Amino acid sequence: MKNIVYFDLETQKSADEVGGWGRIRDMRMSVGVTYSTARGDYRVYGEPQVNELVQELQRADLVVGFNILRFDYEVLQGHNEFFDPQQIPTLDMLIEVMKALPHRLSLDSIAQGSLGVEKTAEGMQAIYWYREGKLLEIAEYCCYDVKITKLVHEYGRANKQLYYSNRTGQKLSVPVAW
Repeated sequence: MKNIVYFDLETQKSADEVGGWGRIRDMRMSVGVTYSTARGDYRVYGEPQVNELVQELQRADLVVGFNILRFDYEVLQGHNEFFDPQQIPTLDMLIEVMKALPHRLSLDSIAQGSLGVEKTAEGMQAIYWYREGKLLEIAEYCCYDVKITKLVHEYGRANKQLYYSNRTGQKLSVPVAW
């Protein structure tokens, strides 16, 4: 059976705190979460376990996420200079969606349009929780994002399209081929 690993992470710092989006590696991971189809369960990784997280990603047949090539993998490279995203088979759903659209969509917009579900918080909220030492809240939020990522991927694979609402509230579709 193919091991698909769904992945997301949250950071300790915002882009503003590290000097901008060109310094994503300095944002530092607070919590990372995976869901493995081979295991059938979630795993939560704190900053001390970042190398175990990297090993899980390296062993996957496919890693699926949303904006992971530009963001999550960059954060991991800040922890482990030997982490090489090019060696990991990856489906970044944001990149695939942007091949069909001239603009970015959020995971929340796609989840609402395709599945009728919303994210439970925003990334900035996870940073505030980190400052307050609320790692359990971050883990729960991140697990939910991984679940949404998994459901969106499965929906797109089954239906060959995803839905979202534009700025005027009109529901539109975008074709996907994964």
